[in-house]
Amino acid sequence: MITTAKTHIILIADDDSDDRLLAQEALEEAGLSGDLRFVEDGAELMDYLRHRNRFSAPASSPRPSLILLDLNMPRKDGREALKEIRADLELRKIPVVILTTSHADTDIARTYELGANSFITKPTAFDALVKVMKAIGDYWFEVVVLPVKI
Repeated sequence: MITTAKTHIILIADDDSDDRLLAQEALEEAGLSGDLRFVEDGAELMDYLRHRNRFSAPASSPRPSLILLDLNMPRKDGREALKEIRADLELRKIPVVILTTSHADTDIARTYELGANSFITKPTAFDALVKVMKAIGDYWFEVVVLPVKI
């Protein structure tokens, strides 16, 4: 069954409020603003995924179709969160795209070792960010076949 991006939940984990706003605007511009959710760090990401604390009601934290994960965040960074996601039998099925300002070879290698599905360095220009978000949406929601329930 092929579905459109609007039926998918995109969860963005990023501690920078400006980056979250830009990502939201870029996703809207790319036509992918159907159901966006945001968390501010890796600890909150894990709370969301495990329905803990303010996300304890399942309706407040539906399973995402895709996680866009920043690396450098407080409390629990993206690397730690990715490692925890991939160690969990249920959560490991969720595609995780690293979307970060880093372009360090060590970050790229380490996140792929931890099980990232893709690594993308955030563009600095808004129009380039829109193109990246469109490419993410096209690939993950139009090209790739995902399980019905991730």
